Amino acid sequence: MQFFKTAIAAALATVAFSASAMTPIQDAELSTVSGQDGVSIAANLNIKINSFTYTDTDALDANGMGGGSVSFNGIKVNGLIAANIDILSKNSFLAAAGAAGVTNPGTFYNAATGGDVVQIAIPSSVVADGHYLNVSVDSIKMGNNAASFGSVAMNQIDMRGTTVWIFAH
Repeated sequence: MQFFKTAIAAALATVAFSASAMTPIQDAELSTVSGQDGVSIAANLNIKINSFTYTDTDALDANGMGGGSVSFNGIKVNGLIAANIDILSKNSFLAAAGAAGVTNPGTFYNAATGGDVVQIAIPSSVVADGHYLNVSVDSIKMGNNAASFGSVAMNQIDMRGTTVWIFAH
C-alpha cells in the first residue's frame, strides 16, 4: 500500500512540474503580450531619532560670540506612505515633466541624449486616507544647557500627488 501511495505522489508531482515548465516565446508572439509594469511600495513608518545636533565651529570673536550648538531631541516620524515605482522612456518622462509644469527640463536632464528615468510617485488616493505623516521633536536645546526651547510637531503631512524622478547623467 505504501508503494502505491508513493507512486501516486510521484506521478502527481511530475504532472505539476510539467504543467509549470517554461517554454520559449518568439519576439513576434511576445509583442502581442501585455501586462502590468512597475512596482508599488507601501510603508507604515515608525522612525525614531535620538537627536540631531548642529554645531557651529566658528572661533569666538572679541565679543565672545561664535561657536555653539543646537540639538533637536526625540525626533519621531510616523504615518503611512505609499509609492508607485515605474521606468519611463525619455519621451514619457518629458511628457510627465511637462504635465507637472516643468518648462525647461534641459536645466537638469539632457532631452537629446537622456535615457530612461525612474519615477517614484505617491498616489493621489491611498488606501488608508487620513493616515498622513507626522513629525515631532520632543525638545530643542542650545549647547549643553538642560533647558529646552520647547517642542515642534508637524502633523498630517499630505504628500499625495508628489512625484520624484531619478536618472543618470
